[in-house]
Amino acid sequence: MRMEISMRFQNKAVTAESIGAEQSAPPCFAKTDAFYELEQLIGLKKVKRTIAEVTAFALIQKQRNAKGLKPCPTVLHAIFKGNPGTGKTTVARLMGSIYRDIGILNRGHLVEAERADLVGEYIGHTAQKTREMIKKSLGGVLFVDEAYTLAQGGEKDFGQEAIVTLVKTMEDQRNNLVVILAGYCQEMDYFMRSNPGLRSRFPLQIDFADYESEQLFRIAVQMYADRDYELSNKCRWRLKARLDEFTRRRHPHSGNARYVRNLVEKSLRLQALRIVDASVLTRRDLMTVEEADLPDEAELQI
Repeated sequence: MRMEISMRFQNKAVTAESIGAEQSAPPCFAKTDAFYELEQLIGLKKVKRTIAEVTAFALIQKQRNAKGLKPCPTVLHAIFKGNPGTGKTTVARLMGSIYRDIGILNRGHLVEAERADLVGEYIGHTAQKTREMIKKSLGGVLFVDEAYTLAQGGEKDFGQEAIVTLVKTMEDQRNNLVVILAGYCQEMDYFMRSNPGLRSRFPLQIDFADYESEQLFRIAVQMYADRDYELSNKCRWRLKARLDEFTRRRHPHSGNARYVRNLVEKSLRLQALRIVDASVLTRRDLMTVEEADLPDEAELQI
């Protein structure tokens, strides 16, 4: 994926100091491992474009500030909306690394959390747990999956306390923390309406679309290749037909790439079972996945 912006890539790292220095050339992205890995992800065109825009904007604000111009506020907290297996956690991890590489975050690590990590069992416990998770995330990204569950218990539920604590601490640590709240589209829309202060504090709304059949097929082939396996011709055609059928019948909470990963891992176990008793095994025998190795639908747990 080519970043559709006017900034050019360079091999050297971009630092806060180099951005602030006087230079005739425009600021540029670094060709870092995180950017490269983001480019290599299958699909996610709109997601990649949004990250390119946000990163470019952050770099330009640093440049404007260095030249005495009034910078616009850079708020990087985000809402990720989409079904399971659409790349939300992977992209959150890469965003942390990218923000570190351009000098916005000093660590760039990812801390994953869910309701149980933030909500306590008694008054005062929730604020303590939430602050502890934020403390672990300082300098990086706090990724809260299924964040809408924090607002599902009503006004007296401790989840509301977690939301209030999270919003307040985000403001206090806005220069050294990025919070990403993730979940299903409709549930996250409801969640954003549950607290009037949420929408203004999470200006980035990024939708993760379900993968198309061809994209799922490419993901599967990549997974096999990463493990030093390859598909026979019949297996490739059968796998493509399976994924075509999957995309036609999938429900709103289908697994997407998780379905593909389960299918790949199950097929490798079935391949091993098929060849384990062979007296002689060639390199090709060990690498090739046959049509018979693809699991039946009933064998997959999605």
